[in-house]
Parts: sequence; structure tokens; C-alpha cells
Amino acid sequence: MIPLYSIQQVRSADDYGINKLKIPGVVLMENAAINIFHSILEDFSCLTKDDVIGIVAGKGNNGGDGFALARHFINNGYSVTVISIARENELSGDAKTNYVITKNLLIEVGRGKFIDYKNKSDLNKLSNCSVIVDALLGTGTKGNIREPFASIISKLNSFNAFKVALDIPSGLDADKGSGKIVFEADLTITLAEYKKGLFFGKGYLYAGNVVKGGIGLGEEFFESLSVGEFCIEPEDAFLALPKKELDLHKYSAGKVLTVAGSSSLPGAAFLTAKSCFKTGAGSSVLAFPKSLKMLAQEKLDAATVVTYEDGESGVLSGANFTELKAKLLWADVIAIGPGLGRADSTLECVREIIKGFTGKKFIIDADAIYALSKKQYRKINLSNSILTPHHKEFAEMLGISIEELQEDLLKFGKKFCDETKSILVLKGAPTIIFNPDGYVFINTTGNQGMAKFGTGDVLTGVLAGLACQQNDLGASAIAGVYIHGMAADLLMNEKTIYGFTAIDLLEKIPYAIKTLIDSFIREN
Repeated sequence: MIPLYSIQQVRSADDYGINKLKIPGVVLMENAAINIFHSILEDFSCLTKDDVIGIVAGKGNNGGDGFALARHFINNGYSVTVISIARENELSGDAKTNYVITKNLLIEVGRGKFIDYKNKSDLNKLSNCSVIVDALLGTGTKGNIREPFASIISKLNSFNAFKVALDIPSGLDADKGSGKIVFEADLTITLAEYKKGLFFGKGYLYAGNVVKGGIGLGEEFFESLSVGEFCIEPEDAFLALPKKELDLHKYSAGKVLTVAGSSSLPGAAFLTAKSCFKTGAGSSVLAFPKSLKMLAQEKLDAATVVTYEDGESGVLSGANFTELKAKLLWADVIAIGPGLGRADSTLECVREIIKGFTGKKFIIDADAIYALSKKQYRKINLSNSILTPHHKEFAEMLGISIEELQEDLLKFGKKFCDETKSILVLKGAPTIIFNPDGYVFINTTGNQGMAKFGTGDVLTGVLAGLACQQNDLGASAIAGVYIHGMAADLLMNEKTIYGFTAIDLLEKIPYAIKTLIDSFIREN
């Protein structure tokens, strides 16, 4: 796991360095600037001495880092245009020190410009820059940013240049991953440690490639801190895979019942029922409307179909609860929701199934999520469940707007899991896993090609197939989400994000697992 830190924790590192280790703040700033300089050269390898570097600096320490960075570029033969939003008399401490040094250096060597910002037209001086560095606001951003910063960021985003953010993209709340107007970086050099808001929400969209820049402190300080958010690494998914005993048979390998599909949305059920096998389930049974049995038998290969009376309606209803009881008792895991539809009788039956079999493990998706919306989930024990909503479905469950949810995803996800004791797999880019202990795991695999009908149904089956083989739902969620995204990444070797489908994704799942296992077998 890659630990992710809060703004307060990273700020405490500065205090530790200055007050405990007695490192002058200006030395920490210098260390940061040197690391930033080398990170830019490494990431933007085509940079030459003919390129002009543009740096826009605010009045805090983030601006001070920008002034110090400008000096390193100048001293290494680059031409630099520095725009300072603050005047010298508005600056203090280490930021003021580097402002004065850099301004004097540019006057002395004549290799660039130092501009004290007056209005937005000054930003046009950056139009010839190959690299534009955002050193405006740093980690102090909370809520909507004020003028002139909102207009400055919008203008910087319009330039066709390689854009670099120092520490975080200006406008981003680095704890919440939100922000109305955010600097759109190609590269973010985050100082001291990774901030959690860089890896989801607006941070995921606008931070670009995120690399860590040192400030001269060892890792011991951060290792002593308690964190609750992590990025998933390959080893985490590998270790979360269920173990296969030598004496397994098809029933001891795990039994999944999928309650899914209807006359209007039959395909979702087939994707889920098939995907269970791709992650190792021994038995997969699909509960399906009797009037559609022939269709199911045509579409499914290894999975078995058990039908329920639907009176030619093609949907599940409350009358089917008793009819399905024997199979519900049989299953180790019940995957429920994909393609069921939203008829009132269907939703009521879904709730009765989840209520009636609380000892079973559930993977709850799609229309079964909707059955729990408007806070219906509070009436049901979900402690043995993985729920897999996308953002809109989750907002509907909570009875809030999607905008309110996205303003603070971590808060709402943690609160939900604390209340329900369930595991939440919040689907999106990226997918985020929340567990009842308050820990959050951000997935690091997947791509835009997954934004298609059916990929979520495959994930439901992948999770069910893993969960039926082990008791640890949290491990199943980590392995399943990572492998699901990894399969999409492997497809990029053969297709583009435009061309692959949920069926392609399903078929690539075993290859993702093999790639994961092989990488660790080779290493060991």
C-alpha cells in the first residue's frame, strides 16, 4: 500500500524539520526547489536551453518554492519568465528572501523577465513558454478560490504548454479532492509526501503525473504517522487473492447465485454469471425469469440456470422469494441487482432477499442499489455485503445531490461504512474502496475504455467469484477491483479505449490474474 497523507500531517513535517531538527525553513525550500528542478527535467525530457520556463508565484511558501526554482533554471542556462502575484512588501520570510534573490539574479544575468503582476494581461507574457509552473496557492486552498486567482488559473489553463504544479494544482483541496477551478497540470511534484486529494476527484483529473519531491527529511517521520488512505499496489492485489487448496472440488471452491436480469436488460445477468468463473468460483447459478430460459441457455456456457415463475412478465417479483429460498440457502455468495429493473415488486423482493439472508455474503449492484436508495439501506443489515454503486447511485442512496457527494467523497464513504458496517466499492475514475474500519483504498488500474455498459456487471461477478472462496470481503474487494482494472489495461495492448467491450474485459480477467501471479513468482 502507498500511504496518502492529509495536509495537516504534511505541514507537521515542516514544523518537525524546523523546530525539532533545527533545519532553517529556507534550507527546506532550497531542497524542495532542487528536487522540483530535477523532476521537471526528468519528466519533460525534450526540454532544451532554447525553451522558456514560465513561473507564476503567489505570496506564500508555494510562491517561495517557485522563486527558488526559477533561480535553478537561470543558473543552468535557461531563460525564465517569473510573474509574482505579490509585491515585495506583501511577502515575508523565506518567500521574500527568494523573491529578492531571483529578481536581482534576473536583472544581473539578463536571461528572462521578472514581472510584478498588475492584471490578467501580464499573463500573456507566458505565451512563448514551453513550460508553465504553477506556484500560486499550495495546500492552503479551502472552498472556492477568490479573485484574482480564479481568473489567473483559468488563463493558465488556456496556454498550450507543459504545465507543472508545485505540491498541488492550485485550486485543489488536497484533502477532499475537490475544487471549482483547478490548475490542469501535466505533472505535479508533491513535496515531502503524497497528499490524498491528488488521487481522486479533481486531483485525479488535473494533477497529471504525480511524483514526490523531497524537502530534506527522512521517511522516519512519516512512517510514525497514522494514515487511513492508501493507493493499491500490485502486491496488495496478489496477497488478497484466495488460496486454492489441493483437495478442492466444484462445490468447495465456492458457490455463487446471481439474481439478475429481466426481459428488458437480460445481458447484465449473463456478464455477471460468467464472470464468477473467471476469478475461480466452483459453481455459478443464475436465477432468471422462466419465460426467458431459452435465451439464458443460449448465452451461458458453464453457468447453470434456475428459473422462477414470472407469468411472462420477464421480471422478478415478491412472489418469487419463497421459490428461490432453496438456492439462496445453497449459495455462499449472492450477487444481486444487475439488469433486474426497477418495478416496485422487484425492488421489494430484493429488499426481502437481503433482509432474509443476512448470514450470506452479498455483492449488491445496480438495481439492487436502487432498492436501497432514499436511505432504505438503514433498515437492512449490510454487514456481510459489498455494495458497488457509481457516484449517482450512491448519492441517491444517501438522499443527497451528486455535487454534494463529490465535494467530499471520503467523508460520505467513510460515514456510510461506519454506519452500515459494509464494504463500499464506489465505482468511478478511480474506483475507491471503503471499509468499516475507516480505511480507504484507491485503485490504481483501469482506463477510459471501461466507461461502457456492462463493465460494472463484470465487476460484480469478479467480486462474487473471489468472495465465495474466502471469508475476507475486504481482500476480495481489493483483489477484484484491481484485477478488473488490470484486465482493461491489458486490453490496451490489443485494442484502444474506443474499441473494447464488457465481453472483451470479461475474457481478459484470467490473463490479468496470471500476469499478477507471474510477476511475483518471477520476483521470488
